[in-house]
Amino acid sequence: MYRSHVLICGGTGCTSSGSAEIEKALISEIEKNDLSNEVKVVKTGCFGLCALGPIMIIYPEGSFYSMVKVEDIPEIVSEHLLKGRVVKRLLYKETVTENEIKSLSETDFYKKQKRVALRNCGVINPENIEEYIGRSGYEALGKVLTEMSQDDVVQTLLDSGLRGRGGGGFPTGLKWKLAKNLVKEGQKYVCCNADEGDPGAFMDRSVLEGDPHVVLEAMAIAGYAIGANQGYIYVRAEYPIAVQRLEIAIKQAREYGVLGNDIFGTGFSFDIGMRLGAGAFVCGEETALMTSIEGNRGEPNPRPPFPAEKGLFQKPTILNNVETYANIPQIILNGAQWFASMGTEKSKGTKVFALGGKIKNTGLVEVPMGTTLREVIEEIGGGIPNGKKFKAAQTGGPSGGCIPTEHFDIPIDYDNLISIGSMMGSGGLIVMDEDNCMVDIAKFFLEFTVDESCGKCTPCRVGTKRLYEILDKITKGQGTLEDLDRLEELSKYIKENSLCGLGQTAPNPVLSTLRYFKDEYIAHVVDKRCPSGVCKDLLSFEIIADKCKGCTACARVCPAGAITGTVKIPHVIDKTKCLKCGACIEKCKFGAIIKK
Repeated sequence: MYRSHVLICGGTGCTSSGSAEIEKALISEIEKNDLSNEVKVVKTGCFGLCALGPIMIIYPEGSFYSMVKVEDIPEIVSEHLLKGRVVKRLLYKETVTENEIKSLSETDFYKKQKRVALRNCGVINPENIEEYIGRSGYEALGKVLTEMSQDDVVQTLLDSGLRGRGGGGFPTGLKWKLAKNLVKEGQKYVCCNADEGDPGAFMDRSVLEGDPHVVLEAMAIAGYAIGANQGYIYVRAEYPIAVQRLEIAIKQAREYGVLGNDIFGTGFSFDIGMRLGAGAFVCGEETALMTSIEGNRGEPNPRPPFPAEKGLFQKPTILNNVETYANIPQIILNGAQWFASMGTEKSKGTKVFALGGKIKNTGLVEVPMGTTLREVIEEIGGGIPNGKKFKAAQTGGPSGGCIPTEHFDIPIDYDNLISIGSMMGSGGLIVMDEDNCMVDIAKFFLEFTVDESCGKCTPCRVGTKRLYEILDKITKGQGTLEDLDRLEELSKYIKENSLCGLGQTAPNPVLSTLRYFKDEYIAHVVDKRCPSGVCKDLLSFEIIADKCKGCTACARVCPAGAITGTVKIPHVIDKTKCLKCGACIEKCKFGAIIKK
C-alpha cells in the first residue's frame, strides 16, 4: 500500500510544457529520499485546466499544484511528501483561501462541471488496463453480453436520448437500430471517428489520451448491438500520444480477453484495428472517412444509401465519434433515465467543450446540456483577460457560427445553437473580445475550408473560393455594398447544393457574422476602416504631437525606417513606408501613437 499517489498530467498540453521531465525528476527525487515504497507516481490524461500546466495532484490531500517546474520538485518531495507540509506557493490559487485549502470541486472551474465522458481523464493511468477495470471498466460490456439482448442495448440508447457528439447530433440509438435492422445477416462494421479537425478542438484527443479503453469498450458494445465483429478507429496521425495509448490499450484488451474471440465465454467475437489519417478535414465526414479507411482518396459519397445500409467496404456500418462512445458504458451501467435526467428536453446528457481564444482558463470542460454560454465563459472559463469585453464566441469550428453578446445567456444545446445560426459541432468554443474583427474571423474560417475542400463538387470547390475572394476584397478596403448581397446569395447556394457537410456548413461563419455584425462589414466597405484595427490595409498609424516626447524609441524599433524626428521633437510617420507592424505602438511609453 502506498500512502501517497502523485498524479502528473501526461496529456499533450502538459507534455508540451515539460511534464515528462517533471515526472523523471520526481521519480529520481523520490528514490533519493527512499520513498519509492511509500509514494506512487501515476501519469494520467488531461485534468482540464490546460492553461495551468504542467499540473500535479497529490492524494490523499488532493493538493493541486499548477505550472510546476523541474526546480520545484525537490521542495515538493522534501516538504510535502517527506514532511507532510503542503507547498502553498505552488497550489492553484483558486484552491487557497486565508484559512483553508479548498477541494477542486469547490473552485469556479470545476463546480459546475459534470464529468461523464471525461470521468477517468486525469484520474487513471491510461496505459494500465487494470486501473480502468478498477473504475468499473468493461463491466458494461460484461452486462451487455450476459444480461441484455441486442434490442435491449439499442432501446437503452434510444431511451437515454444520446445524440452524436461529432456535430450533426443524430440520435445514436436510431443509428444503431437502422444498422441492426436494415441488413440482418452478413459482415458489418463499427467505426470511430477520431479525426477531429476543427481549429481549436481537442476534446476527442484528450479522451483518447486519458481514457482509451472507454472507446474500445463502447465499440465492442456497438458491435454486439448491431451484429458486427470488426471495428476501426480512424485517428489523425498528428495525435502521437493518442495513437500510442490506443495501440497499448488495444494490445492490453486483447491480452485480457475483452477484445478478440469468444469474449467472456459468450461466443461473441469483436476486434478493433486502427487507421491513421493524414489530417484532411473532409475525412471527418463519415463517407469520406470510410473511403479513406478503404485505402482510397478521402472524398464524400452521395447519400442515400446511408452507411447503416452500405458503408465501409459496402457493408452496413455505424460511425460515432470518440465523445459519443465515451458516454455509452456509463449509460449501460447507470441506466437510460440517469443519462436522460441531465441536459434539456431534446439534448440529453453533457457536452465536452475545448475552451480557447480570449479566455482566462483555456482548457477542457464538460457541462450538462443547457448550461448557458455566460456560465461557461465567465464562471468556468474565468472571463475575458485584460479587462476586455466579450464580443462573440465561435462554436462548431469552420462549420459553425459566431454567437454575439445578445445571445450570451442562451442555454447551449443542439437546437438553440442552430436557431441562432451556429451549431454544436464537435465542441470547439473559441472566445473573441472587442479586439477581434468579425470580417477577418469569417475570412479566417473560409480560408481554412477552401484549403480543406476535397474538390469533388463544384459548389464547395469553387463557391468557397469565391466567398473567400469577396471577403479578402472587403478586408483590403476594395469592397462594395453589392459584395455584401453577393456574399449572402452565394452562401445560400453553397449550403443548398454542396455534396457533404463540409460544403453545406462552410458559409455559416459568413452568414452569422453578416447577421450579427453587419455594421462592421459596412464600416469596411463604406468608411474604408476596420473598427477593431485588425485589417492592415485599412489601418494608418499617427503620432500625436502633443503627447510625443521625442524619445526616439519608436524610430529605433521601426523596421522600415518610416519614423523620423530628432530628440525632444515630436516625430512623424511616413505612411508610404509604414508596414503597419505595430512595433512603434508597443514601444511608446507615452501613448503618443494611435492606430486608426
